[in-house]
Amino acid sequence: MMWIASGLLLVVTLAAARRAKDAVPTGSRNVLEVFVKYFREEIAGKLIGHDSDRYLPYLLTCFFFVWFCNMVGLIPGFATPTGNISVTACLAGLAFLTIQGAGVRQYGLVKHLKNVVPGGLPLWLYPIMVPVEILGQFTKPFALCIRLFANMTAGHVVIIGLISLIFILKSAWVATVAVPFTLFIFVLELLVCFIQAYIFTTLVATFIGMSAHPAH
Repeated sequence: MMWIASGLLLVVTLAAARRAKDAVPTGSRNVLEVFVKYFREEIAGKLIGHDSDRYLPYLLTCFFFVWFCNMVGLIPGFATPTGNISVTACLAGLAFLTIQGAGVRQYGLVKHLKNVVPGGLPLWLYPIMVPVEILGQFTKPFALCIRLFANMTAGHVVIIGLISLIFILKSAWVATVAVPFTLFIFVLELLVCFIQAYIFTTLVATFIGMSAHPAH
C-alpha cells in the first residue's frame, strides 16, 4: 500500500514538475504551489524560524506521503498504511531523528543535550527535571505514532461496526440507518485524511522549532 501511495504521489509531483518553467502555474502545479507556499510561510517559517527552508522538503514529503497513505485506504479493496502501527512508528522514528538532528546541527551535541533541560532552574529541581525532560524527548514521537494510528483506525472500525449491525441484527430495516451513517462517516474520513496529515506535519515542525530554538 505504501508503494502504491508513493507511486501516486510521484505521478502527481512529476506531472507538476514538468510544468515548472511555465510562466503561469496551472493544473497540478498550481495546486502544489499553494501547499508549498502555505507550508513554507505559515508552518515552517513561523514554527521553525529563519532556517526553516532547510527542513521544508522533509515537511512537505511527510505531509503528502501521510495524506496519500491515508487516502489509499478509502479505495475499496485497499488498506490504509497509516492504520498499521509499524508504519506510524517508522514515521515517528524519522521525525525523532530529524528533531534531534536539528538541535545537534544548531548547537552541537553537548550543548543540545544541555538545552533539553530549561535553564535558570534551582539546583534541587535538576534531579527531577532531567529525567522528565529526557523522557519528554521520546514521548513526543510516541504521541505522533499513536495519534496517527488511532485516528486512521477509528474511522474504519466505526464503518465496519455500522455495516456489521445489519448482519448481526439480521434486519433489512437496520440497513436504512446503517448505510446512510456509513456514507456519512466515509465522507468525513476524506476530511480526516487531510487533517491528520496536516496535524502530524505541524507537530513535527513545532518539535523541530523547539529543538533548534529552545526557550531559555
